[in-house]
Amino acid sequence: MEEFRILLKKHSLKATPQRLAVHQAMMNLGHASVDMVTEHVLATGTKVTTASVYNILSQLALLGIYNHRLSSNNKMYFDVNVYGHMHLYDIDNHVFKDVIDDELFSMIQSKLMRKRFKGYKIEGLDIQIIGRPTKKKFATQA
Repeated sequence: MEEFRILLKKHSLKATPQRLAVHQAMMNLGHASVDMVTEHVLATGTKVTTASVYNILSQLALLGIYNHRLSSNNKMYFDVNVYGHMHLYDIDNHVFKDVIDDELFSMIQSKLMRKRFKGYKIEGLDIQIIGRPTKKKFATQA
């Protein structure tokens, strides 16, 4: 939490109880929508509105403290991991899971960063693997 406070200060933001509670919720959840974070924060007893959570998460994503991605159900999900990695997106349950395979990610990144896309400068890579649980027991594990 101290690292987060330092990041806030670096960006001239105050470590408000709401920001700290939202960050703690994100650390616990990893990948989460605004509604999920709001529910988690309210369960801790910190008063916060959904709009405030959305504003906090969006601001932190713009600063590069979190990443964000849109799901197929048109909900924005935020991610505490901002390093290069891939995601597995469960299209039935709208859940994101990290896929950590540095060798594969580096290989794909290296290949794509050498390619030329006329009229574009490539700034990054966002790999999302889309899947559906093959067994019911996996669908309940999130």
